[in-house]
Amino acid sequence: MPYAFEITSEEVVSTFIARCKEVNPILNAIVEDNYENALKEARTVDYFLNTTTQSIESIAQDMPLLGVPITIKASIAVKDFSIAVGVTSEKHTKAKKDALVVKNVRQAGGIILLTSNTPELCMSWETVNNIIGRTSNPYDTRRTSGGSTGGEAALIGSGASLMGLASDVAGSVRLPAMFCGVFGHKPTPYWVSCDGHRPISTNKKWNDTFTIGVMTRYAIDIPLILRSITTSQECKECLNREVDIREITIFYFDDEYCKILSSPIDKEIKLAINNLTNHLKSTYRCQVQKIELKNLKYAMEIGSITPFELNKAETIFNLNDGTKPWKSVFLVTLQRLFNLNTHTWGSILYGILVRFLEKLPASYHENILQKRTLLKKELKQLLHHNAVLIYPTFNASAHYHSEIYYKLLNIAYMNIFNSLSLPVTQCPMGLNRKGLPIGLQIIANDSCDHLTIALAKEIEKKFGGWQVPPSNINIAT
Repeated sequence: MPYAFEITSEEVVSTFIARCKEVNPILNAIVEDNYENALKEARTVDYFLNTTTQSIESIAQDMPLLGVPITIKASIAVKDFSIAVGVTSEKHTKAKKDALVVKNVRQAGGIILLTSNTPELCMSWETVNNIIGRTSNPYDTRRTSGGSTGGEAALIGSGASLMGLASDVAGSVRLPAMFCGVFGHKPTPYWVSCDGHRPISTNKKWNDTFTIGVMTRYAIDIPLILRSITTSQECKECLNREVDIREITIFYFDDEYCKILSSPIDKEIKLAINNLTNHLKSTYRCQVQKIELKNLKYAMEIGSITPFELNKAETIFNLNDGTKPWKSVFLVTLQRLFNLNTHTWGSILYGILVRFLEKLPASYHENILQKRTLLKKELKQLLHHNAVLIYPTFNASAHYHSEIYYKLLNIAYMNIFNSLSLPVTQCPMGLNRKGLPIGLQIIANDSCDHLTIALAKEIEKKFGGWQVPPSNINIAT
């Protein structure tokens, strides 16, 4: 039977296309658009809904994203779209087929709207490359949108997208999500296929650390899109679990992971954590406890050995084949200093870091790996199946462009949880005194994503979630 709807898919897609056209000249967040095909697909959806005899319940079960525009990080393959990922020598390289997650989005009825900007081979926490250029923050264009999923975050934060696919190897979902005031979820490893992502690695431990995740404007959409892209039955069962917040034990940590190495945590971020814990204590009578984790002070070292462990990944030093011997890092750096190549400093610094780590004695690596094992054991025992940890996403709100290079040690607030293979949800906690988004992470034990997502929904309900950025342009809702 035909259905009468308040709004058509074509109207929704048209609205987001218009918004993308308004904000992209300011933010520079789009790699390639799919507007014409998206409108055709939307009309097909509307025709189907006007002629089908299938029940609404059945349609929602089979195609939960039907008619919804979805944006995709450009490092995730979309057939016939650029898969250069910011490498100038490959600017005309197109993906030959969809990544599995993109295929799953299509099967769920989602409409691919565009691909969004990333740093070169995703090797930076700011989004800039020498093909598309630099992506800016919708709350202050003098500042970074973060990286490596900075294009997605800028679009979702500016109201130009509702939700999209992202990836995270060292905070690449969570940092830009915080900087742009939206939700970002790094799921339990192996729940979402990494097939079709660039870069990838043949290292067997790659998927312990690297995940494809999701970014959304609203918390309620996290399980919607995650359920649509996963092939894991365990993931689907987890997302279907009912959560009683009163039964969740809340642990929190609001200090610097290491007072010597990390920058001070902004007072407003500490206040946000305090406000959340007080709310959970007073409203739900949750058990709330501040904790000290002995081995957390090694977060920077534990997180920084991850790139050393994850060899066999594609970099600018072994393009298209992560198993090839590297080019000379010294030579590539020297060439860049004299403008003899077009690589970005973020991807070059990755090589410098790896070469530095290689020079450290084997005993150092063994010691840090031991510390990681102990910290993971400590956290798993603490969190069990009914507790979460509240932790800063980053020490401060979005900084000015290019300032990440002297803030690299603060990445440990995020990449420690990649190293520990735990699911994390970044949640916006409003705007600070500068009008910039701040946020925090909710961490749970592996296979307990339902807990972090439940807390994300509660945070949104209590503290408002995404906040409209300063603009004279109406935002699509």
